[in-house]
Amino acid sequence: MATYTSTLPDQLLTRLDEVSKKVNLPKNRLIEKALTIYLDQLNKAEYIRSYKDAATDDDILTIAEEGMGEYILQLNAEDEAG
Repeated sequence: MATYTSTLPDQLLTRLDEVSKKVNLPKNRLIEKALTIYLDQLNKAEYIRSYKDAATDDDILTIAEEGMGEYILQLNAEDEAG
């Protein structure tokens, strides 16, 4: 595990200290958990944004529609075979 040094505003450090004591968790673990959650949320937001962008891209929509057509044909073939 690497060591990282940073500066934070006094108010934020005070809040961090208070919460750390309240939840009985070392400050570094609290920062690690908070940063992990935040980065996961950013990743999820980017994923959602990419789908919204794709929804307005005519080429992507055409590819998706073609793919759905193939998928429906496969489902129908399986129903007939089953």
